[in-house]
Parts: sequence; structure tokens; C-alpha cells
Amino acid sequence: MPLGTLERSAPPLFKQGPSALSRLAAFSALALFLMVADTRFQITGPVRQAIGTVLYPVQWLMLQPVEWSRHGSGYFQSLQSAQAEADAAAQKLVVVSQQAHQAEQLAQENIRLRKLLELRDRLDTPAQAAQVIYDTADPFTRRVVIDQGQVHGVEQGVPVMDEGGVLGQVTRVFPLVSEVTLLVDRDQAIPVLNLRTGARAVAYGDPTAEHGGGIELRFIQANADVREGDLLTTSGVDGVYPPGLPVARVTHVERRADSAFARIYCQPLAQVQGVRHVVVLKPLTDHLPPRPQPAQAEHGKRARK
Repeated sequence: MPLGTLERSAPPLFKQGPSALSRLAAFSALALFLMVADTRFQITGPVRQAIGTVLYPVQWLMLQPVEWSRHGSGYFQSLQSAQAEADAAAQKLVVVSQQAHQAEQLAQENIRLRKLLELRDRLDTPAQAAQVIYDTADPFTRRVVIDQGQVHGVEQGVPVMDEGGVLGQVTRVFPLVSEVTLLVDRDQAIPVLNLRTGARAVAYGDPTAEHGGGIELRFIQANADVREGDLLTTSGVDGVYPPGLPVARVTHVERRADSAFARIYCQPLAQVQGVRHVVVLKPLTDHLPPRPQPAQAEHGKRARK
């Protein structure tokens, strides 16, 4: 065989290098090693910081149009919402100013009528602020404990209010704290007055109602003039609650043909769940005239004579 016909080139292994599968395995192992080393020793942390420092101006310039568009849309939305709130506040201010003028006029008429009829002036009940400490541990009652007691002048039976209306009544007094039974407790009752009709009734607690409890007007005739949305206030006939305090609003009236009485459900205006700050009123007995002696005592005195 002639010498010119012999293959003198290198074998494929040394000519082409490792195969593609070998390089994939080697590079995968190297990448895995670098990831583990970076996780344990943070060897690429300085490189990341340097690259982030160099690319920060570019990133900032690229994000500016997005930020401008976002701030612009937010500005116009906030401007529209502020304008809508300003219009609603102006309308509410007009309504409140009208009600204030009417209330002032009614107050002046009330003063003149009381002077004309020589009626006693309306009672101004003093009050003191208190804070709710915790709810009672009994799951079958709706009571809270406030941080005012006998030392602070709290007496048993006085009403308790929050910013919405009547919350309940002090039922137990201790030296430093007092226990308040809420209106939604099943054993609590309060005489109320329907402002629209002037009808009087008695509201009883209903802890099974929705939204944390409610109150119910019982023994009301089925044909009574009671509507949803009627405002109920204290009537003041019991000598405990001052008259005119907001109590609840009628939410549902159920009239059934098989019953002579209607079921009237009301939602208290006070925050009966999660209340924090309350006002404890002073007892009305200090401002009311003394009760007359019972008729039996008078008969007994006459018999002795």
C-alpha cells in the first residue's frame, strides 16, 4: 500500500473534543457546584452588587415612564374622589344646617310652651366617661366590664351610652369596676318611644339576632302603625333612662295571620359588639321629685288613729 494513501489525521476524540452529553454533564455539575457555593458562602454577592450599582441608573430611567403614568392616573383618581367627597360634604352641610336651624327653632318653641304651661324644665343628666375592659366570661349573657366603680361614683341601675345611643345598664357595681348588661341581653328590657307615631312600647333583648344581637318589640298589635326605619328613643317613663336618648331602629316587621301580635325586630344604634369607650350617666333619682307614699301605709295610719 502506498504511503500517500494512509490516514494521518488525528482521531475524532482528539479532533472534536468531548461529546455534547459529556459537556452537558460537566457544565451541569459546575452550575450545581456554583449554586451551592453561592448559597453557603455568598461568593457572587459582590458581583451582584457591582452589577446592580452599574445598572441602577438604567433601571431608574426605564421605570420613570411607568411611575409617571401611575402617579398621573392616581392623581386624577384622587382628584375625582376628593371632588366627589367635597360635593357630598357640601350637600350634607346644607342638610345639617337646615336641621340645626329647625332644631333651634323647635328648642325656642319648646321653651316658650313650657313657660306658657308652667312645665318643669328638661333634665340635663351629668355623665362620666369610662372604658370597657373586657367581656364577661359567661357565654349565655351579653355583659361587659368597665373601669369605673363605687370609688368613681357609679351606682347600680344607671344607663350607659356610646356615641351611637343607649348601650345598656349597670347591673353590678364593685369598688373599682362595674358590670354593664347590654340591651341585647335576654334579661334586659327598656321602654321606648316611636318618634314617628309617638307610641310607647317595651323593647326586649334578643341575643340570637344577626350581627351580634338585637332587640324586639313584643306585645304590639298586628295592625299597629310600625314601619321599617322608625327611630326608637327612650320614653323616660321608667325613671331610669332620660327621655329622648336614641335606642334602635326598626329593621323588620313581621305580621302573621295566625297571631294577634306582630313581631318587630330592631337594630340597636349603639355598638353592642367591640365597643371601647362609653359614657355612664348619673341617676335620675337625684333630679326627680320623691314618690308619694303607698296607699296601704296611709290606710294603716288611719286605722291606728
